[in-house]
Amino acid sequence: MSQAVSPATGRRYGMAQVARVWHLSRATVYRHRVAASAEPPPCPARRGPLGACSDAELLEHIRAQILGSRLHGEGYRKIWARLRHAGIRTSARRVRRLMRQHGLLAPHRVGR
Repeated sequence: MSQAVSPATGRRYGMAQVARVWHLSRATVYRHRVAASAEPPPCPARRGPLGACSDAELLEHIRAQILGSRLHGEGYRKIWARLRHAGIRTSARRVRRLMRQHGLLAPHRVGR
């Protein structure tokens, strides 16, 4: 709107006049102008250090531990303990997150 030309004077209206007519502060107009023209923010990613191996690599280790087990369903705690015993240091929360995302968690009992 501030780039529009007045038919009477042939000059641009200006940001101050546009903000006054719209009953907004100029800071609000500038903030919305920048937000509309900027790229959308990247999707949120996990912060912090990644650890000894990437998620894909750790997932392969988890699958190998599950396939090597003689039981058909084991929880993340046993898998995490077996990974530590195998020399792969990671957090239990990361093991649980990966197992949940890929449908590898042990089946739960259904209540009555």
